Parts: sequence; structure tokens; C-alpha cells
Amino acid sequence: MSSYSNFFNTSIGRKVLMSLTGLFLCLFLIVHLAGNLQLFKSDMGLAFNQYSVFMTTFTPIKVISYLLYITIIIHSINGWVLTRRNQAARNIAYSAPKDTRSATWSSRNMGILGLILLIFLVTHMANFWYQYKFGSTPWVEYQVDLNTGHVLSAAPYNALEGVSMVPHDFVTADASGTPVKVVVIKDLYAVVKAAFGQAWLVALYLIGMVALSYHLIHGFQSSFQSLGLRHKLYTPVIRGAGLWIFGIIIPVLFAAMPAYFFFFNNH
Repeated sequence: MSSYSNFFNTSIGRKVLMSLTGLFLCLFLIVHLAGNLQLFKSDMGLAFNQYSVFMTTFTPIKVISYLLYITIIIHSINGWVLTRRNQAARNIAYSAPKDTRSATWSSRNMGILGLILLIFLVTHMANFWYQYKFGSTPWVEYQVDLNTGHVLSAAPYNALEGVSMVPHDFVTADASGTPVKVVVIKDLYAVVKAAFGQAWLVALYLIGMVALSYHLIHGFQSSFQSLGLRHKLYTPVIRGAGLWIFGIIIPVLFAAMPAYFFFFNNH
């Protein structure tokens, strides 16, 4: 055990740990994005609310969530240690000018980008995760046409205190005799909509996604490099995925969510 702890306390070991935790977080981003894209569905938030319940009540997902929290903490602390060590190494002597032409802006500022992302993440968790789990998230009652699957209505529902987070539903009929499924569920969609009606929070999210873009453009491809996974055949693919998928597509889609609510769905 001591040999492993000694290894992960070296610069190489910490870079390996940074790479492994970073790649796990990249995988999480893909899954999280897929779920959050439910916000764009024209169903008054039903699909997103159902996704939110699944992510917080399904046991395997809950276990992975705790692993995710631990990973974020390890990644953040390890990044801070590496940044401090790099700063100390750069401050040893300035007599010989260092050629930084081969280093990208993002690679030289990973510490700052990481700090911005940490502030963003704490704000995000406070506004949504904490609010959903422990706050006063409202409930909503949906009526869904069983024949077409279309959401007919969404109205506030007064849930009893201490009610389970798990939604409950039943089948009934409307005034015309059409079979209708009634779904009563926690309305995180309403919380998201209200939050993204605030200009300062939208601005913070957009800044956070710019920081995420630069962080991932460098971090994704450097993770493979730190793990020794470099080859002339697949290194260009890794760099391309780092740039286009993690550096552009994922941050842009995440940024589109607050922008969508603030400019087009805030009424």
C-alpha cells in the first residue's frame, strides 16, 4: 500500500491520477448532457423531471454518484497540488527565459480554469442538486393522453410534507372519456426555469462553459499522454475528439440550456 501512496505522491503519479479521474469525469459529462437535453423537449418538463427522479433514486446510479463526488474532490485537490508544484518549479530561477511557444494558453492556465470550474460546480450543486434533495422543490401534476403520449397539462400540486421523491401515477379519463395518465412528480424543471431567468446566473454558466471548453481541450488529450497512450495512428483521433467533442460540442450544448431559458422560455 505504501508503494502506491508513494507513487501517487510523485509528479508522475499525480499526473496519472489526474488523468484517470479526468477521463472518468469526461464520461460523466456525456451521460449528464444526454439527460439534461431532455430540457429541450416540448413536454412541459415531464421527461426531464422523470430523468431527475431516476438519477436520484435508482440504486446503481446513486452508488456511481457517490463515486463521482469523491472523484471531483480528488481531481480538484490533485489539480491544486500540481499547480502549486508547477508554480514552485517556475519560480526557482528566471535567469534563463523559458520558451513557451509550444505551450497552449489552456495548458499554462489549467489551475485558473480549474478554479473557475470549481466555483461553477459549487454554484450548480447549490442551485439544483441541494435544492432538489433538501430544498423546497415544488411538485407538479401532469396529464398525459394515453393514446398519443402528448402532455395535455401541467399544474402545481400540493404534496404532503415528507412525501417520497418517487413519483406516483394512475390512469383515469378526462371529461370527454379520453384515457389519461396522471403523473405527480417533483418539478425540478420549474427550478431550472426560474434559475435561468436570472442574468447573473446565466452569465456564470456561460463563463463556466468557456472555462470547461479550454480545460477539456488540453486536459482530454494530455490525459492519454500522461498514461503513455500515444501512437501516430490514434493520437490525431484523441486530439480531434478533445477539440470537437469535449472542447466545442459538449460545452456549447451545456451553454445552450441557460441561454434557451433566458432568451426563449422565460415566461
